[in-house]
Amino acid sequence: MEGLFIFIHMPKYLSTEELYQLFIQCDHKITTDTRKVINDSIFFALRGVNFDANTFATQAIEEGCKFAIVDNEQVSNNQTIFLVKDVLKSLQDLATLHRKKLAIPIIAITGSNAKTTHKELINAVLSKKFNTYATIGNLNNHIGVPLTLLALTSQHQLAIVEMGANHQGEIEQLCEIADPDFGLITNIGNAHLEGFGGPEGVKKGKGELYQFLKNKAGKVFVNADDIVLMDMVKGLQVITYGLNKMYDVYGISVEQSEFVEFKWTQKNKDLQNQPIVKTHLFGHYNFINALCAACVGNYFGISEENINDALSMYLPEMNRSQVKKTKDNTLILDAYNANPSSMRLAIENFANQDLKNKVLVLGDMFELGDYSIEEHRKILFQLVALHFNHVYLVGENFKKHTQDFNQFQFFNNSDDLAAYFSVHPMKNYTILIKGSRGIKLEKIVGFL
Repeated sequence: MEGLFIFIHMPKYLSTEELYQLFIQCDHKITTDTRKVINDSIFFALRGVNFDANTFATQAIEEGCKFAIVDNEQVSNNQTIFLVKDVLKSLQDLATLHRKKLAIPIIAITGSNAKTTHKELINAVLSKKFNTYATIGNLNNHIGVPLTLLALTSQHQLAIVEMGANHQGEIEQLCEIADPDFGLITNIGNAHLEGFGGPEGVKKGKGELYQFLKNKAGKVFVNADDIVLMDMVKGLQVITYGLNKMYDVYGISVEQSEFVEFKWTQKNKDLQNQPIVKTHLFGHYNFINALCAACVGNYFGISEENINDALSMYLPEMNRSQVKKTKDNTLILDAYNANPSSMRLAIENFANQDLKNKVLVLGDMFELGDYSIEEHRKILFQLVALHFNHVYLVGENFKKHTQDFNQFQFFNNSDDLAAYFSVHPMKNYTILIKGSRGIKLEKIVGFL
């Protein structure tokens, strides 16, 4: 039919550059939760498995947000509520654009264990010279990394970005978003085996950081005593640390107490007259973490005195290798997270400490899939081999082994164990508390 036109409404999607202008108008303030609205911020209506924040866009504006970003055309008005094709992708693209405009060096950290400890120690050291910004808490995933980048301002000189993952491809995606210049893989262990598809999958997934930096001609900090990591860094520019004086930074542990104490220096220099750095880090497995921070600080020109001061003053928190003295006992809180690698290290270190009246409270390790039964059983055999007698185990994965290890006490959950301790109080013990975050072992602290 000549002369007949059919008009099809095409929604106007906000471009990343247009979104960036809104971001500037809001003074770089972002809200993702209407329960925690930041006045005059941009609200990003993210979708989750059990929620769709598009339905809260109007509420976010009413409660103080200046703009809202949605991917549901029905709630957009193009005045304060703007439409994009995908809110999460828009958040990520905005973060990448912001990162490129700032153009500051970014150090990316991933690994199976101790990512947050490395991040905190490195930040403590680098902040002695630079205005740094580091990932807050555990904002290390596909949402957390963009939020970390968007918190950066023109005043920052360096950023330390933690990257977590439980599937292959995730670290690659986070690298594309953050575009790091430097990288660090803490270690390759048996964490998130279910999602990664086994130990080799973990290695491949974490190695995506190395591959990104190889393509970019970036640099990596590497524990040169770790055979697995050294095999993975072939063809990369590396800054090495470890126990050998041929490394860029090397050191030795000086075991004078239950806390990490060590000496370090630069390549080929003599350790003998170096000062002992006394830290508040419990567990000698933290020695290599502190040495790594010294290596990073040395590379970026932090003085030896300032590096030592930063490491000596750092206080662990958030239930990570944290020593807490109650009126009755001494608690070693390492209950922020757990996997087979970190659990074995913590138990072995505890066994080697010259402490009286040792007690272990261990919680289930999550995300192990088909490896769960085997890995929990290995931990139980380790406890037997090290002759631990006072052991309390929490969670259904450990409880599957009750019959074969009846010398230990098993509990369904932390509430049950807390109830037990309320009736059977403990006094004058040193208690290691270690488990996955979901077990919530922090619940028992008030009863010890």
